[in-house]
Amino acid sequence: MTTVTTSRVPEHYRYSAVPHLMIEGAAEAIAFYERAFGAEEVFRLPGPDGTIMHAEISIEGSVLMLGDAGDVFAAPSRTGSTTVALHVYIADVDALHERALKEGATSLMAPADMPYGARQIMLRDPFGHVWVFLTHLRDVAPEEIVRAMG
Repeated sequence: MTTVTTSRVPEHYRYSAVPHLMIEGAAEAIAFYERAFGAEEVFRLPGPDGTIMHAEISIEGSVLMLGDAGDVFAAPSRTGSTTVALHVYIADVDALHERALKEGATSLMAPADMPYGARQIMLRDPFGHVWVFLTHLRDVAPEEIVRAMG
């Protein structure tokens, strides 16, 4: 007899807090993230009124959930601000920066090498979310980071 064990935490969610973006126009956002960030849509659950109740995308293996904003959650486009920046490590921030700007993202920080060993960009997407994309360049000891930034 074969025994099947099931983990209480799916492997692709393990060791992470999975952001769930609330967006006005989730379908358009998914299309933008595919074009600008190279995202792949994992799946979507459509609502009865044509909205997206829940969807998941992956950006170079980082999983994000999203859906159309509703009664409980407000989209940044409605509030005019956001309280979260989404940090995602990717292979090439320079290429993503250029592609994202062409697709309508706003650059908040051009590509730059940071003292903590990453090349980094910061973008605001057309839906109001702030993204920080990083490419790991080298390992840096915490003491070295403190010295470099102090």
